[in-house]
Amino acid sequence: MMEENIRRTMEYLQEQFEQSDYLTANPRDKKYRLEHTMRVANIGRQIARGEDFEEGVLVIGCLLHDLSYAETFVSKDDWMNHGRRATQMARPFLETLTLSPEQIEEICFGIAIHVDDEADFPGERSPLALSIGDCDNIDRFDVYRIHENLKNKDFTDLSLDEQVEFVGNVLDRLGKYAQMELATETATGLWKERIDFQIQFFQRLQAQLERGSDPKWRR
Repeated sequence: MMEENIRRTMEYLQEQFEQSDYLTANPRDKKYRLEHTMRVANIGRQIARGEDFEEGVLVIGCLLHDLSYAETFVSKDDWMNHGRRATQMARPFLETLTLSPEQIEEICFGIAIHVDDEADFPGERSPLALSIGDCDNIDRFDVYRIHENLKNKDFTDLSLDEQVEFVGNVLDRLGKYAQMELATETATGLWKERIDFQIQFFQRLQAQLERGSDPKWRR
């Protein structure tokens, strides 16, 4: 029964994205958002199995966490509010599934708080609810995000000094993120694995850039 709930949720998500004027006009964003959502859902499966959560409940929450990207954001406030807006959009659909009221509330609260840890309705910060945001963050700091960040920064077009500064700032942030503990042991392990990989990548990039800045090699 839960797998049927997941199947219906995936169909609903794809339907909402297909009907979105914004995503239709921005196919690259549509591709990324759908692929990101699938990765987050698969991380949810991994965490649920590691923590003995109800797997389908966490997967459904992950699939719907960015549902509001089907709408058009016109301001930073819209983006900051997208977890709460996704909850408003998702709740009527969730009520059509074979979920208990408690499961629906846990999913909705987890979606609502996944951006800025704030909801517009009362709820419990249970490990499962918090795991929706954890899954999102784990994906956002995986290998693909290295590519995305460098591309968005136009890294190859920066001067050498600007590249060195950028990489140093990234390493400073990653050092702080490495100390974070997430809601569960499984999520924390996945998080630290990804942060450690990014630190190693940027440390090696930093070393390569510094070799390029050595005066004896510069013309």
